[in-house]
Amino acid sequence: MYSLLSHNSRTLFALALAFACTLAAVAQPPARRKAAENKEQTAAQSAPKGSAYRDFPTAAAMPEDVSWRRDIYRSLDLTKDANAPLYYPTTPTDGRENLFTYLFKLLLRGQVKAYDYKLDGNEDFSEKNIVKAKELMDRYHIFYEQKDGKIRVTDSDLPSDEVKVYFIKESTYFDQHTATIRKKVTALCPVLKRGDDFGGADSQYPMFWVKMDDVAPYLGKLMLMGSNLNNAAMMSADDFFTLNRYEGDIYKTVNLQDRILANYCAEDSAMKKEQARIEKELDDFDRHVWGKDSVATDTVKIALAADSAALAAGAKAGETPKSPRRRTSSTSRRSSVSNKSSSAPKSSSKSTKTKSSATKKTKTPKVRTSSNSSRSGGGYSVRRERH
Repeated sequence: MYSLLSHNSRTLFALALAFACTLAAVAQPPARRKAAENKEQTAAQSAPKGSAYRDFPTAAAMPEDVSWRRDIYRSLDLTKDANAPLYYPTTPTDGRENLFTYLFKLLLRGQVKAYDYKLDGNEDFSEKNIVKAKELMDRYHIFYEQKDGKIRVTDSDLPSDEVKVYFIKESTYFDQHTATIRKKVTALCPVLKRGDDFGGADSQYPMFWVKMDDVAPYLGKLMLMGSNLNNAAMMSADDFFTLNRYEGDIYKTVNLQDRILANYCAEDSAMKKEQARIEKELDDFDRHVWGKDSVATDTVKIALAADSAALAAGAKAGETPKSPRRRTSSTSRRSSVSNKSSSAPKSSSKSTKTKSSATKKTKTPKVRTSSNSSRSGGGYSVRRERH
């Protein structure tokens, strides 16, 4: 009986304490209660979730209000040395894996979104165009196991060795806020290359698009080998694209008619000329965005034309071009004196002795060369000293 009463008393005490706390919470001023709720909500939002606190910093995003932009699409052939870091190793070894294996694992874990590749080749990053990893595996016949709603794929079943091409969308733009020209990869698409059952040529199957801004923080953790000569030289996949270390041929530009180069370039030679023309347009804009100094350019052109004309005239006359340097006053004086002495007729020894003796007896005034003689056309100023 005593234990039952003690139990009831403890229950009553707990209920009374809870009721008192409830009354205290209700009696709290509304402003203080709202401030406490806002503080808790802010702390919950700022708390790291999942692997977000391990995201690597990436390059600045492209502003939407840029004053000039040119969007082009490139095809990266992974058999080239410049793009080979994205392809090897085809099977994960020693903690290293290639780009496609890394991307597909991100899709399986739901860390990034994949968008379906349309027949027109344009990327569509809307919610209705999102494609799941399971749909991709069913479409491209990738073996997987499903158990308890979870999908499991081994590294050997992923077709990493068949993804030998990547399509990228590259934007070259002028940022007026920083007065700089930048080049940024905005979208990425892995492409399967498979042959048919009859041994025909390999066909290309673009798989999906991913937004570069979505995968860039994760690509900062994927380390790639950056050199054939120095195997210790590593770089992240994000740096690989940010520094434009890739090499790719242009196959499409964003244009009014939405045409790819193959639509109006029937031959390979015409295709190469068109690709070279587009590349030159980008280079010309980069070089001449600030204009040219027309006055300095014209001055240099006039000087070069005068020099070439003088050289041509000298070569025609068979003369060696003279040095344009100016002679000093002392040098010109010595040369003029030597010329006079060489051109004067030789006199007899007797007259020479007489002139020399007369010269000894007569005091000649000292001649000083003015320091400004070169400025006055090479003349001399003579001043007699007082005796």
